[in-house]
Amino acid sequence: MKRKRKVVTSPRTPKLSRLQAPDHMSPPDWQRALRQQFGRDQAFGLENLGTEPFFSEFRVGNPESKSSYRVAIRGTQAGDNFCDCPDYATNELGTCKHIEFTLFTLLKKRGAKAAFARGYQPAFSELYLRNDGERSVHFRIGADCPAKVAKAAAMLFDATDGWRLPEARFGELGRFMAGVARAGHPLRTHDDALDFIAGRNDASRRAIELNHVFPQGAADPLLKKLLKVPLYPYQAEGALFAVRAGRALIGDDMGLGKTIQAIAAAEILARHFGVSKVLVVCPTSLKYQWQSEMLRFSGRASRVIAGSIAQRRSEYAQDDFCKITNYEKLKSDLDLIAAWGPELVIVDEAQRIKNWNTIAAKALKRIDSPYAVVLTGTPLENKLEELISIVQFVDQHRLGPTWKLLHEHQLRDETGRVTGYTGLEKIGQTLAPILIRRRKSEVLRQLPSRTDQNLLVPMTAMQMAYHGENADVVAKIVQRWRKAKFLSDQDQRRLTCALQNMRMSCNSTYLLDHETDHGVKADELAALLDGLFVDPEAKAVVFSQWTRTHDIVIRRLKQMGIGYVCFHGGVPSEKRPALVERFRNEPDCRVFLSTDAGGTGLNLQNASTLVNMDLPWNPAVLEQRIARIHRMGQRKRIQIVNYVAKGTIEEGMLSVLAFKRSLSVGILDGGAGEISLDGSRLNRFMKEVERVTGRMDQGEVMAAQEEAVNVAATADESSKDASTAETNISDAGIRAKAAALDTAASDANRELWSGLLQLGLELVSALGASDDEAASAHPWIERDSGSGARSLKLPLPPPETARRLADALSAISKGWLRRGTE
Repeated sequence: MKRKRKVVTSPRTPKLSRLQAPDHMSPPDWQRALRQQFGRDQAFGLENLGTEPFFSEFRVGNPESKSSYRVAIRGTQAGDNFCDCPDYATNELGTCKHIEFTLFTLLKKRGAKAAFARGYQPAFSELYLRNDGERSVHFRIGADCPAKVAKAAAMLFDATDGWRLPEARFGELGRFMAGVARAGHPLRTHDDALDFIAGRNDASRRAIELNHVFPQGAADPLLKKLLKVPLYPYQAEGALFAVRAGRALIGDDMGLGKTIQAIAAAEILARHFGVSKVLVVCPTSLKYQWQSEMLRFSGRASRVIAGSIAQRRSEYAQDDFCKITNYEKLKSDLDLIAAWGPELVIVDEAQRIKNWNTIAAKALKRIDSPYAVVLTGTPLENKLEELISIVQFVDQHRLGPTWKLLHEHQLRDETGRVTGYTGLEKIGQTLAPILIRRRKSEVLRQLPSRTDQNLLVPMTAMQMAYHGENADVVAKIVQRWRKAKFLSDQDQRRLTCALQNMRMSCNSTYLLDHETDHGVKADELAALLDGLFVDPEAKAVVFSQWTRTHDIVIRRLKQMGIGYVCFHGGVPSEKRPALVERFRNEPDCRVFLSTDAGGTGLNLQNASTLVNMDLPWNPAVLEQRIARIHRMGQRKRIQIVNYVAKGTIEEGMLSVLAFKRSLSVGILDGGAGEISLDGSRLNRFMKEVERVTGRMDQGEVMAAQEEAVNVAATADESSKDASTAETNISDAGIRAKAAALDTAASDANRELWSGLLQLGLELVSALGASDDEAASAHPWIERDSGSGARSLKLPLPPPETARRLADALSAISKGWLRRGTE
């Protein structure tokens, strides 16, 4: 009987932990081993792009992600090879999972061990970038290298350090390469090596040029005339810093003017360094604010990117100095952005990319530009990883690899849980060449006692529906007044009510229907307070004419855990002093909500920020509000923020706010139900109403409607990315249909199609949200508590609007039926 042969198998190598290095391994060896372990387990595709079987260039493809990277194999040691993936570029390990996969695959082939033992011996010479510990440019001498070239190389490169090119000799490389070409010897140069050298040379030339143009630095007189408004010294310093760095992070405290510093940097780059294409990436609600301030400060027009993918494609094809887009559009528009080729990218509210794994962060980091200015008042909020993510866009090599940074600065307990950080001052020193950050206390003497800022915010589709409905009423009454130069008391009351409703719709639909809450002002206020209250002593006063605005603000404050008091005309006089005292003396009471009942007589100097959720018609009322904190004895610098809805009556009010000086105080602010004007007073009033409503540009209103879907989709970008793309398609279809119908319709029916468009946009927003588990937050989506089934609850508009929409739908259906029977 034949005995079975016993097979002895070696024990399987245990899997390495991705959270903690084994005791016998140094962190770099552990990280290399992890990539080796991971690379060998992959089912990547491998394609040889050259003719050599081993020492060649390969394409490594991932069938799951559909991505591929180029790998160059030159040996088996760390640093010998190259991959164009992001991990290889930043990890300082000299390898990555794609290289390890390729080596593992090649070493299984016949002849591989002998070939790698002989080593890489090409006939040509090579200039390449090593990335094992630090980035450095090296020269590899080819087998057929002429003696004359070898001698020149020995004089330029450091042969004792792996033929490294010292940075002091970067400027001589061009002359050496020309000599190699004259000798007829082939020299392969890799783009990453040439880019590295070019970046260092550009920085040197930029510093020389700035010293030549602005010899006195931030105090140079030319900088005072750079923009249409003078820069404060620290702002001029910030702009020069950003240009000198090329890619920089401005992390000044909120309220110090990061926007104007970025615009000043763009202007310097445009005038002296040939920059002609600037891309601004910001939250949706700030796009029109950027457009306004770019024009105000530099005099340059800019284009807001909005609408369907077809419209955005057309807008990117236009020749503009500046285009402004939002985070949510980056992924879908990457190809359009790349084709346009921005030379400077300005990123506002960069804390939006503090999580490196979000769709927006990944998309932003794929945008290639020689210059970048990143703005955030809170570069580090909770975790060190947040700062890493933001800095990676500015300079992916500045902080070194994440694994190394966390190993050096994270403190962990025995279970591996992060308990704190150490050595953060070293990080500050590392970031000094690209990060400038000033506290208010540092530049206090340069600041004015008061700064006023109008922040333009978009409207949602539902808001625009209410606003448009009442704008129609105003337009008809104004038309009657033009013909007769007379208005009945009833028309005057209807006019007052419609104007009031237009203004209320700018805050939220809740002010009109008491149910839904469509609007972004309260969310923008929450974001503002979140940044403001990083200072534990900061407090804010928030004014609105309507207590229902307070209701929606209070919801946000409760969610954020922020203490507040609410002051309005319904508060008994004997209880009012206690509210003021609580706001003054209790550290946890951070917000004072007030109507214009608190516009006089109150001293709230312990606050330094005042926010107007809505502007009053009367400038005297506005100044009375501001005087609550900006008064004699106030030692703090005061910040006034006015939220203004884009493309609405509020924007029209900005330029004609002073017209109320000629009218009786409170005619609209007090919400009076009974008013009667005659003669010259009515004449003046109607002219000013025309001026205000006439400034509502129809293009801006349409742009605001187009942004409505975006505003609704920003709550959870990672889960709604696909539905946003579908929304864009549906959005385009709705607008195309509306446009076709509009062309065929008479002027009298155009308002019907406008109403249908507004309804359609909001319906698209609801349907786009309905696939998400969190969709119940949308007011049109209801979820059955028992079955979990979702249903669509469609709120009816005001009766007049509902009637007109019903007539329009009936006309459309009859037209389709007629065509179907023909």
